[in-house]
Amino acid sequence: MDKSTNKDLTDLIDKAIAGDEKSLETIILSVQDLVFNLSLRMLGTFPDAEDASQEILLKVITHLSSFKKESAFSTWVFRIAANHLKDYKKNMFSQHPLSFEYYGYDIENGGAEDIPDLTQNVEKAILAEELKLSCTNVMLQCLDTESRCIFILGTMFKVDSRIAGEILGITPEAYRQRLVRVRRKMADFLEAYCGEFGGGKCRCKDRLNYAIQSHRLHPAHLEYTSSKEVSTEEITGVKNAMEEIDDLAGRFHFCKTYESPERTRRFIRDFLSSTQISIVNNLGTEGV
Repeated sequence: MDKSTNKDLTDLIDKAIAGDEKSLETIILSVQDLVFNLSLRMLGTFPDAEDASQEILLKVITHLSSFKKESAFSTWVFRIAANHLKDYKKNMFSQHPLSFEYYGYDIENGGAEDIPDLTQNVEKAILAEELKLSCTNVMLQCLDTESRCIFILGTMFKVDSRIAGEILGITPEAYRQRLVRVRRKMADFLEAYCGEFGGGKCRCKDRLNYAIQSHRLHPAHLEYTSSKEVSTEEITGVKNAMEEIDDLAGRFHFCKTYESPERTRRFIRDFLSSTQISIVNNLGTEGV
């Protein structure tokens, strides 16, 4: 992000804190995709990500006056979002946690070949792509929350180690070491089981009916393949700056980023146009 853009953002933040609703709307719209994509990868499902995104964006709004401008605004938002998501307990996978052992066993013993056709005349190539994107996201839920956040920051957002350390409250060196370990763990699992991104025998096209039967795939409600992709550069406002710390980054190109759903955008617009906005300037005096 260049200096002129930084100054423009700083001016918008000052105006928003002073009560300018249009400036506040512009600021929140600029980070809602960042928040949604981090939430989606941390929590595993679109509905949970939408709910958490709304909570995080409200936290950003009501704590805006505590932003000290000592770091980039996106770094501050990342920190709020990461802290919120690491403690989040309302999502499906916090109630039903996964492990790589369970996921591997399911792939090996799921009996996918014994199920009749349930694809409801939806093109199988589309369903296979939906399952692939969903499966790789669910696979992230096998990691503990701290490791998951490190993987997402380093692999999807390609945040450099200095900024990532600031977001997570660890040293850059500790972040780099943990990122290498968690990427290796993910790569090893893909190599053992996944035929799409590794050397395993699992193929999405062969597991469509099993995924539909187990309610992991819904032919009438496709989320990943119906969402608009956006680049991480569009989301963060900066060019990818992650230093090369291993040779695994190219293994995870399934980590796509999406435009946040219309429901989240509408929620923010409705909140900003409501009478509740009058309380914003009286909140946020505590740090986050």
